[in-house]
Amino acid sequence: MAVQQDIRTVQSASIKTITINANYLRAKRILDIVFTLLISPLLIVVGIIVAICIKLDSKGPVIFRQKRHGQNGVEFEFLKFRSMRVNNDQAIHRDKILEYMKGQKLNNDTTGTTAYKYISDPRITRVGRFIRKTSLDELPQFWNVLRGEMTLVGPRPPLPYELEQYSSYEKQRLAGKPGLTGTWQVYGRSRVTFQEMIEMDITYLEQQSIWQDIKLIFLTVPVMIFAHGGG
Repeated sequence: MAVQQDIRTVQSASIKTITINANYLRAKRILDIVFTLLISPLLIVVGIIVAICIKLDSKGPVIFRQKRHGQNGVEFEFLKFRSMRVNNDQAIHRDKILEYMKGQKLNNDTTGTTAYKYISDPRITRVGRFIRKTSLDELPQFWNVLRGEMTLVGPRPPLPYELEQYSSYEKQRLAGKPGLTGTWQVYGRSRVTFQEMIEMDITYLEQQSIWQDIKLIFLTVPVMIFAHGGG
């Protein structure tokens, strides 16, 4: 705990405002809309198949709706395919998230590939385990992208109880819109600590490169296919 506090003290002393370039934002918005519309036929077909599997596997709605915080901390309704049983204990996830934010590993994985992923969650359904591992549960967020609440590439949006724990330094990752994928999803995911994720997100927001965005979108495909760090 003392080490984590020391890290946050050093970070707080180096806070600088991240300003997103207007031209980059326009190019990013065009990429979001064009790419999403181009792959929409595939999204619809895969989405229907996933929805049928969810309904056959367990009772409850197909879509899971959750409050998350986006750019500048603005709250929005975050969409996912439901991967858990209904009426489950949310305290389990909250406790694990807080452990992760404190730098604690969430399982005994000796390979390090999923050290920071809670992989034995009893709330997850059979279909849910597969769609989470392949990130197919995230497909409804393309609707969040079209609505302008999210973007294709950016930091993942935190839950309210996560944001409550953020230092001023960590809140810098909210300078841009949250994304479907990003540097953490491609290069880190369940292999890196919370603080490493924060650094990856802040570095990404400082770069503001549309070519980097395109690269990350295409690198996300093998991550999904081979389920790197998922679970």
